Amino acid sequence: MNGTASGRNISDGYEIPRGRMTEQLRNTYKIADDRVLGAMNTVPRHLFVPNALQSQAYKDNALPLSVGQTISQPFIVARMTELLELSGRERVLEIGSGSGYQTAVLALLARKVYAIERIQSIASVAKERLRNLGYRNISYRVGDGTLGWQIYSPFDAILVAAGGPEIPQPLVDQLAVGGRMVIPIGEGQKSQVLVRVTKTEKGYSTENCGPCAFVPLIGEHGWK
Repeated sequence: MNGTASGRNISDGYEIPRGRMTEQLRNTYKIADDRVLGAMNTVPRHLFVPNALQSQAYKDNALPLSVGQTISQPFIVARMTELLELSGRERVLEIGSGSGYQTAVLALLARKVYAIERIQSIASVAKERLRNLGYRNISYRVGDGTLGWQIYSPFDAILVAAGGPEIPQPLVDQLAVGGRMVIPIGEGQKSQVLVRVTKTEKGYSTENCGPCAFVPLIGEHGWK
């Protein structure tokens, strides 16, 4: 794994519930990528949720953050990460980094993560938290994630943690040929379909990976 030394094999009192969560991902949800499961069993999810909700951190449900945002349920984090098929050499763009939990998982599995968050207050807390945990392969930006991060493109993988009405063209443009993007897409803001986009020489192909529900993707190429 990449990312952090201090975040591995920690004794924080949550080893048992974190292990149970990981086994549920393997046995119930059939997450098969051992690297993804290892990352999920490593990142201290309880540190990425409000203090009052730490006892619920390893249950399989989304939890609320501030200003109407959420931290995705563990299954969705693991599923989206697995669909990227990361080997450890990739440069990954993450849109909607939120609390930083998904960012931390990606940082353990990729060479470099470029994280964009729209809301300054959430981004500042996540950035400090991840640095305190020892992650050193993450670059941060506050802004419109639907525009991507052109200067660092092309990216080997892109993960979008908010649901948009369509696939943002700037993100397709910034994806390397052969690269994968996982994004929730839906005609309404309440529910979406998880879509995997694979960039080809002539354009891109898409796969429907099942229903999901995310907060709206706000921006020039998302919801206004």
